Amino acid sequence: MATEIKNIFVLLLENRSFDHMLGFSGITGIDAVTGAATQIEGINGSESNNYLGAPYFVRKPFYEPIPVDPAHEFPDVLEQLCGTQAVYERGKSYPRVNNSGFVSNYARSHSKDEGNATGDFGQIMDGFTADQLPILNTLARNFAVCDGWHSSLPGPTFPNRLFAMGASSGGLDHSPSTWELLTWEGLDGFTFPHGSIFDALKARYGDEAWRIYAGSDFPLVSALNGINTFDVRSIDDMGNELSAGPYPYRLTWIEPDYGDMVSGTFKGGTSQHPMDNVGGGEKLIKEVYEAIRRSPLWESSLLVVTWDEHGGFYDHVQPGRAAAPGDTRPGSNYNKYGFNFTRLGVRVPAVVISPFIPAGTIDHRTYDHSSIPRTVEEVFGLQPLTKRDSAATPVNALLTLPEARRDTPETLPSTLPPSQPTATAQPGSDSVDSGNLPLFLHIAMRHELALSHPGQRMAVLNRAQSVRTKAQAAQYLAELTDRVTEAKSRSRG
Repeated sequence: MATEIKNIFVLLLENRSFDHMLGFSGITGIDAVTGAATQIEGINGSESNNYLGAPYFVRKPFYEPIPVDPAHEFPDVLEQLCGTQAVYERGKSYPRVNNSGFVSNYARSHSKDEGNATGDFGQIMDGFTADQLPILNTLARNFAVCDGWHSSLPGPTFPNRLFAMGASSGGLDHSPSTWELLTWEGLDGFTFPHGSIFDALKARYGDEAWRIYAGSDFPLVSALNGINTFDVRSIDDMGNELSAGPYPYRLTWIEPDYGDMVSGTFKGGTSQHPMDNVGGGEKLIKEVYEAIRRSPLWESSLLVVTWDEHGGFYDHVQPGRAAAPGDTRPGSNYNKYGFNFTRLGVRVPAVVISPFIPAGTIDHRTYDHSSIPRTVEEVFGLQPLTKRDSAATPVNALLTLPEARRDTPETLPSTLPPSQPTATAQPGSDSVDSGNLPLFLHIAMRHELALSHPGQRMAVLNRAQSVRTKAQAAQYLAELTDRVTEAKSRSRG
């Protein structure tokens, strides 16, 4: 390889499985390991689930939006992967996986959220066609697509994102409630037993270690200890900052706009959450790629685009075994289901982008989100954080060309408009203890702490604890958005 990677960019989107996004893409190319002709590990139309005696086959195209948020907590993924009768015994091996319970679990989610037992339950098996996702498919064909990339555990968003940040979730195997976050993490944010990749980079490189861009003021990375509101920059500034002059940051972490966080639809965002549409996320991927491509950093950069977990959507590949991180706190309340972290989660899309990667590369090797810190460690000479990233496969080995390609696209195709209006808020509980809303409220509280006098710490905590309804949550988040905007404006003169 004729260049040294100096900048690693990571864009982590939301809740889509590999088969759902790329299973019908029909991508062919060269094997990353052998160089032989190969094709993507997709679906052929015969894959199915049975529910109440009826078969539900994979179909195309996928018509969005989906009317309810498919379930993807630990017990839901257990059913999706192992069937309706599966039981996980605390601390034991994961049951036999056959990927048979996606429809049955979605039917239950549909009945719970819609208040009835009817609907197109087979929608959870559906996949996009290549022309519905022109940005993702263009990048997959022009660089490397990894069809063996899995979420790091069979569970929800936050613990999977933690693996991308620290090769561990500290034992967390579920979406934490507001009470749990305030009790466990208090005012100072989530801490890893062995630190995060941000901590490791900061210890080695100081202020030139990392930079964070986000589509809103509440990226989930802000839940980490050591990261505060002033560390987060607007994604709108990224292109100019990459091209304006020296950009010394080793790791650039990019998060989307999560849209309507309070209702749980994530409407109007760029995260590709199932109850929104994929168009915003396609546009974000295009903007990120083109900003790097036109910058002076292009030939010394590596971009990874992936999704945090499968969001309940079907995938036919059975997740394999994994190395446990080895840092779970004994008896930790984080470990609600007693998961031992020796099984990967459902497969998700992943593309790896660099001018030193041959076009049409298809990588069948197994990856998970711990491959992100493993790659950072390999490139910048850091030690593994846990046993999981120590065993993980880094992606920088995909950069095999002796010199940079001159045929990489400077711009990507135009994105498609949404096929239908995006989802509306669903009726249901007014409690703030649903989905990722507790995390966003926790981040808002940490932002308020950063903007307040130290003597107000308990007042800030008490105020956060007083947010009980979604209307109160919306007001709190809106107020903190205004305060953060004003504070950042003042700090930049």
